[in-house]
Amino acid sequence: MNEPVHVLVLDTVMDRGGAESMTMNYMRHMDRSKVQYDFLVNRDYKAAYEDEIAQLGGKVYRMCPLYPQDFAKYKRQFRGFLMAHPQYRIIHSNLEERSYFALRIAKEMGVPVRIAHAHNRPVGFDLKSIVREYFRFRLPPYATHYFACGQEAGDWLFGEKNRGRVIQERNAVDTAQYRYDEATAKAVRAEFHVPSDCFVLGHVGRFFPQKNHMQLIDIFNAVHKARPNSRLWLVGGGELDDALKNQVKAKVHELGLDDAVTFTGVRTDVNRLMQGMDAFVLPSLFEGFPMTMIEAQSAGLPCTISDRVPPQCNVTGRVQVVPLDSAPEEWAKRILAQYDADKGFDRAQGAALVTSAGYDIVKNAEWLQNFYVNALAQAEAMQASLHSTSKGNR
Repeated sequence: MNEPVHVLVLDTVMDRGGAESMTMNYMRHMDRSKVQYDFLVNRDYKAAYEDEIAQLGGKVYRMCPLYPQDFAKYKRQFRGFLMAHPQYRIIHSNLEERSYFALRIAKEMGVPVRIAHAHNRPVGFDLKSIVREYFRFRLPPYATHYFACGQEAGDWLFGEKNRGRVIQERNAVDTAQYRYDEATAKAVRAEFHVPSDCFVLGHVGRFFPQKNHMQLIDIFNAVHKARPNSRLWLVGGGELDDALKNQVKAKVHELGLDDAVTFTGVRTDVNRLMQGMDAFVLPSLFEGFPMTMIEAQSAGLPCTISDRVPPQCNVTGRVQVVPLDSAPEEWAKRILAQYDADKGFDRAQGAALVTSAGYDIVKNAEWLQNFYVNALAQAEAMQASLHSTSKGNR
């Protein structure tokens, strides 16, 4: 029996973030006798997905962080890693512009398939932006394939001039897991002691500045004033969890919303929680192509996003856009009006709409699996041809 193709996935940490959850969705649904994921991460603690990775046959390796002061150390360690693990003929990097370091070394060492994957589209400018810009402009020559979750993320990392080369790997989900079920919805709301006539607004995302939690609390405050019998569920954690979450909690307390806002923390059952929500909101400062929007639409939720979120994430026609700088009262008005107008919709149809749009994981995982196998076969055939030509010219 042939060995599977071993793909080395580069990521910062395999916690429950959007890109990491997407990677796990694909890993679960690929034929692991043909393609096997292993991971090289830059954090020294055991993250949320690592037990499942092991159960699925994958390995997790660790290296130093990719901070500016560690760049030289990282390059030495990564070169040594490839020398010790020649089985990795495909590298799939989720490190954005920092993929430059690993993919440059991988090219020098003859790794034939080197994928750089754009997951986000930063906005604004700070000291980190200088580093980002420097390396993103130098990345493209070292990748053999450009992947992106959406056009805007791809344009940022690879440049508009390379748009024709960018392959969109869809942020697909297991739509069957998110299909609305009334009994599940009632059970979830009972767990959170939410009556049937209460309006529940949901948000899923790490406590990172990008997710704009402080403005989200202002928006919900306006919702709560307009509809006192309402709740906000904040689902998620993250590396900046403690500091930012404490700021958000302080604001919730200051506004007198302690009894109306629930911090669920990191959950493994987001699909269940979405059954108990009535609407979903994402007022982010920037996004690449948020997988949580595909999940929310699969659960049949009416969704409201900021104009900084790519509109392409509206794959069902059930997503409305509100300018980020709109007053909280305007956000509240739009969210509640959409919910009231949506009451006749059969939420169980959400999963079918997402599947029809091409975002179900089963077919997408099969596509990616075949991509890896074919890309490696083509690259190795080309290497063999070049080697043969070189010998013939001696």
